[in-house]
Amino acid sequence: MSACAEQTGMTPGPAADPLDDLPPPETQRWVASRKALVVQAVRDGRLTLDQACERYGLSGEEFLSWQRMIERHGVAGLRVTRLQRYRN
Repeated sequence: MSACAEQTGMTPGPAADPLDDLPPPETQRWVASRKALVVQAVRDGRLTLDQACERYGLSGEEFLSWQRMIERHGVAGLRVTRLQRYRN
């Protein structure tokens, strides 16, 4: 037990899963914020590109398009209603 846990009387719990904040693998509705979470997880090294594609049934091309839209336009660029405007 750590000194901090001893002082507070708390016992350490199980380590949090680094993927807990990600959308569930069965996600069907991809809003901009969910796409951004997946892109950030790959950037942070919590998932590889291949793992993200497999987990969410994405093509590499689709994931990379999300990444490009974030780089060019921020998370707002991932909104479906904005795609036409940003692609032109």
